[in-house]
Amino acid sequence: MARDNQDFMDALEVIAREKGLTVETLLESLANALVAAYKRMPGAADEAYVEIDPDNGEIRVFGQELDDDGNVVREWEDTPKDFGRIAAQTAKQVMFQKIRDAERDLKYEEYAGREGDVVTGVVSQMDSRFTLLDLGKIEAIMPHTECPPNERYSIGQRIKAYIVEVRKTAKGPQIVVSRTHPGLVKRLFELEVPEIASGVVEIKAIAREPGHRSKVAVWSNDDGVDPVGACVGSRGSRVRMVTNELMGEKLDIVPFSEDVVEYLERAIQPAYALEVRIDEEAGSALIVVGDDQLSLAIGREGQNARLAARLSGLHIDVRAESEVAALDQEAALGDGYLDEATISGADDVADADQGAEDLISEFDDVVEPRKEDLSADGSEPTPS
Repeated sequence: MARDNQDFMDALEVIAREKGLTVETLLESLANALVAAYKRMPGAADEAYVEIDPDNGEIRVFGQELDDDGNVVREWEDTPKDFGRIAAQTAKQVMFQKIRDAERDLKYEEYAGREGDVVTGVVSQMDSRFTLLDLGKIEAIMPHTECPPNERYSIGQRIKAYIVEVRKTAKGPQIVVSRTHPGLVKRLFELEVPEIASGVVEIKAIAREPGHRSKVAVWSNDDGVDPVGACVGSRGSRVRMVTNELMGEKLDIVPFSEDVVEYLERAIQPAYALEVRIDEEAGSALIVVGDDQLSLAIGREGQNARLAARLSGLHIDVRAESEVAALDQEAALGDGYLDEATISGADDVADADQGAEDLISEFDDVVEPRKEDLSADGSEPTPS
């Protein structure tokens, strides 16, 4: 029996090393499981605990009697005669459970805190609700809402995805990933552009319509480094790698500026802005473009203007030069009419006042003589 116990302890140490656990943790779990097994046996004490000698693996069960306050008033050894067989079966179950729990914990710890990272996975399963990615030791789930509408995957296809959330569940860690998150674009540029990874070039803002187009505002902390050129790469090699990973999504790389007007002029590209008017109080801007540039500035279904607005954080109104000129002229004329009407209205009042005075004067000229013709008692004099 002693030899069996020693073999058991040796096996326990091997398992603990392989799975990254401590022998003490395994022994504690085993002791708790053995207490539960003991209490299921006929004649078992209501209260008991199990001791496992860490040196030789000897297992002993102690029964306890408690008073009304929960204090131990009597204790005795109550190890069943065939408890070795029960212990072996229980130990096997406990080891399997602890190993599963340990592996789940290790997997969780590997990915916990990695929200915002990009992982590469192999598409293993798809349906209308989600896509599963095999990351090697664990699977990640990508909900349908996190898949760009124009992307189609196939089983076995390797794709990159952005970690949105890492959840700890009873069945193990659950990793939720996305291919629509703007962070995916940022991380892909970090992988392809050393200047971004080193901090020489910064991505200041990203506006994205997944699967269609993104605008990326970049800034250089080194006057000798062109941020746009660094992101584009030689003959477009760097931006092409990002575009390929995004399955053809178009990318506009815009130089960031602290001057809002200049920033908006760049954000509305490829259209050329003739004028930018900022309303800081309303948080809006009017961008004036040439008549032939209006459709380019707005973009298909308003996409270019929409992305420029998200990139800048302002509400944007894009109008053609001729339209703005007409509105400006109308506003100017409107102001002129108002002034003229105001002045004209004042003159009309003055004329009306003068007319009233003249009328009263005429009335006085007629009434005063009549007063003199009245008799003392107020009756009219008898005609002669």
